[in-house]
Amino acid sequence: MSEKKQAVQEFEEVKGSASPIGFLDRNARKVIFIAGAVAVLAGGWLLYDNLVQQPREKKASEAMSVAEAFYAQDSLDLALNGDGVNAGFLKVISKHSGTQAANLAHYYAGSIYLRKEDYNNAVKHLKDFSTSATQVQSAAWRMLGDALMSQGKQEEGVSYFVKAGKLNEKDEYTSSENLFRAGLAYETMGKRKEAVELYKLIKEKYPKTEKGFSIDKYLARLGEVK
Repeated sequence: MSEKKQAVQEFEEVKGSASPIGFLDRNARKVIFIAGAVAVLAGGWLLYDNLVQQPREKKASEAMSVAEAFYAQDSLDLALNGDGVNAGFLKVISKHSGTQAANLAHYYAGSIYLRKEDYNNAVKHLKDFSTSATQVQSAAWRMLGDALMSQGKQEEGVSYFVKAGKLNEKDEYTSSENLFRAGLAYETMGKRKEAVELYKLIKEKYPKTEKGFSIDKYLARLGEVK
């Protein structure tokens, strides 16, 4: 075979391998297998969700309801540990791990431990909690910041105040409160520059909030307003 004919043949082979038809001709069994596997996985997930996960979520949510009622009544020990018949938040976490209810139970447990000044457990549970609901997440980060500051972990603690303050800028009240807390924390740490930056941010972005109205007093204290 001449070099020219060989080149033409190789070109056709390359062209064929690049076309969808050529690919399917040579890899039909692989394509069908992959497509089938995807379908099986999708169908399997739906079955798992309907037959396993949703019932688990329902059972966990039902278990949570009594603990939440105790929490609302300020019966913190019962909310945390249950009453011997009904589960508390800790039991929900251990028994219903991987559910939304267990995730929320971490939030409740963290807030209870914070009020009890058990900062190690407060940090543990609040770090295990996460949500896309920005107001709730910012509250969790604020509590986490409080717990860490109480442990003497000031740098980490103040970082959570800042995160809480910047999570949802449209929520003016919550954002200004959390940024103010961060500013105060920086002041206690002797970090004047960082405190001033946050106080000025409150003055610029949230002038109509409670902290916005009074922020000049704190700026004046740091020599920024006469």
